Amino acid sequence: MRVKGGPKGKNSRKKILKATEGFTGRARNANRIARETLDRAMVYNYRHRKSLKREMRKLWITRITAAARLRGLSYSKLIGALKTHQIALNRKMLADLAATDSQNFDQVVKAAGL
Repeated sequence: MRVKGGPKGKNSRKKILKATEGFTGRARNANRIARETLDRAMVYNYRHRKSLKREMRKLWITRITAAARLRGLSYSKLIGALKTHQIALNRKMLADLAATDSQNFDQVVKAAGL
């Protein structure tokens, strides 16, 4: 006698097919292929969440470096001075100040003793 799995199996399949809605071809509606494709997509998703964090940090450092160079400083001297004077601004906020609000960035540089 053939067993289809009942409500639990149906719910499991529905969950997978719901997650693969945007995929193309049989990857969106054939259960086995959809499951395999979804597994691969989740691996990429995990990996790219990590790389996005790295790339954003690189972007912030680049922006801070550019703003520091305009003021005759290097990035490392600026960050070192901020740490020495215990100014706890993270790179995201510093980059935002450097890009959008140069007057406040100048004040932060002065507060760091540079």
